[in-house]
Amino acid sequence: MSKIATPEEAVRHIKDDCIIAVNASSGLCCPDAVLAALGARFQAEGSPRNLTSIHPIAAGDMFGTPGVDHIARPGLLTKIIGGSYPSGPTTAEPPKIWQMIAAGQVKAYNVPSGIVFDILREGAARRPGVLTKVGLKTFVDPDLEACAMNDAARKDPIVFHRDFEGEDWLFFPAIRPDVAVIRATTADERGNLSFEHEGAYLGAMEMALAARNAGGLVIAQVKRVAQNGSIRPHDVRVPGILVDFVVEAPEQLQTTATQYDPAISGELIRPLYTFRNAEFNVGKVIARRVAQEMRVGWAVNIGFGISANVPRILVEEGLHGAVTWMIEQGAVGGVPLLDFKFGCAANAEAFVASPHQFTYFQAGGFDASLLSFLEVGRDGSVNVSRLRGVPHRTAGAGGFVDITARARKIVFSGNFNAGAKMRIEDGRLVIEAEGKVAKFVDEVDQVSFSGTRALELGQDVTYVTERCVIRLLEGELVVTEIAPGLELRKDVLDQAAAPLKVSDNLKTMDARLFKPDAMRLELADS
Repeated sequence: MSKIATPEEAVRHIKDDCIIAVNASSGLCCPDAVLAALGARFQAEGSPRNLTSIHPIAAGDMFGTPGVDHIARPGLLTKIIGGSYPSGPTTAEPPKIWQMIAAGQVKAYNVPSGIVFDILREGAARRPGVLTKVGLKTFVDPDLEACAMNDAARKDPIVFHRDFEGEDWLFFPAIRPDVAVIRATTADERGNLSFEHEGAYLGAMEMALAARNAGGLVIAQVKRVAQNGSIRPHDVRVPGILVDFVVEAPEQLQTTATQYDPAISGELIRPLYTFRNAEFNVGKVIARRVAQEMRVGWAVNIGFGISANVPRILVEEGLHGAVTWMIEQGAVGGVPLLDFKFGCAANAEAFVASPHQFTYFQAGGFDASLLSFLEVGRDGSVNVSRLRGVPHRTAGAGGFVDITARARKIVFSGNFNAGAKMRIEDGRLVIEAEGKVAKFVDEVDQVSFSGTRALELGQDVTYVTERCVIRLLEGELVVTEIAPGLELRKDVLDQAAAPLKVSDNLKTMDARLFKPDAMRLELADS
């Protein structure tokens, strides 16, 4: 029997009450044609109903790949467990899934991406669940929010405290999906899958195993179908024995707003001069200061936001390759990309399956992580996952909690407050008008990173802003550097809504940060 099917034929096998696992990261690897067919079937027939959807990383985006929004329909989707969710501009209409979450029409949970992969892995192996310390004292913890995004979810908890050998752990029961919806580039007629045009594998193999071992269904969307025997065995990332249906979608995007870029899939090495330098502005000042925290030979995780420009700083300074960058989607090395292409890297040295990457992150095997912040609390806690007024402006936590759980060194970056008007003049920072929203606050709206836990673990935590550098020392926020041209009391201490201590050895930030020319940056050896 042929495994080749139309999207409509494939989704006809999805039944009421199914648990569906979807492999995607925004537009990257998103099986959008299959999800669209599932939504259209429900619209026409009123079935299937009462589905649970599991997304370790967001499926779809707000820029042309609807993803989960295809199935965000009351009656069709009643529960969703996501590491992250589609996000976009504050001024845009929220995605349908966010509208359902706000209206309480779906039980919604934000679970760290690595833990979602772990839950599926344990389900595949028929083990009871995940014992982890990732998420303790954050919104993941049942003592705070237990991952629940609305009242409907709070009534049906999915994480619990458990004592194991005298220690407190978080326990997530395993999940065994009935359906896995994955994507690749090429399938042969037997369903063997290769990923030569993809920018990541994410968790395709792990999801297929989880569904197959649960006696379920695996649907693979691909760009093209090849003859049996034409894919080299080493190139097969998901074997055909795990795949039930192959859906051909020749127009699938490589990633968000990108039809195809061979540098993303490692088929072409871009010359370094083709990577644009960051525009000289306040954001570049911050990225430059973050770069000064790096050491030669380090393996460094990088997140979305200002810190995503740090690799470009090293390219501009002739230091590309001094640091090996890693992103949760699985790319190792190369130059992480920006904007719509974030989550991909050009010129990567390797692609690692996301579940393996998260194992590396959760155990703190890497040297440092560069991440953003929305708010910082007086104890050093960070909120990166929730803006209450416009929740779709952020994607949720994604891999942030996994990455920061045991990271040895973390550098958070962001503007000191929100809405300030500033300029750089003659190597100095000039504040023309103060922002109205403090970002250093007494208590953060959501604890994505726990300062208390960081103190217990002895983590090295730094917060870099355009005005100053702050370090978390013995549980307190201590200003250690200030930008040239600023007054400590008026421009820093009085603009924070949380108490800041001042180092006895307060320094002025490197003047080269505030000048448009290259810095001639040098990194110390690790």
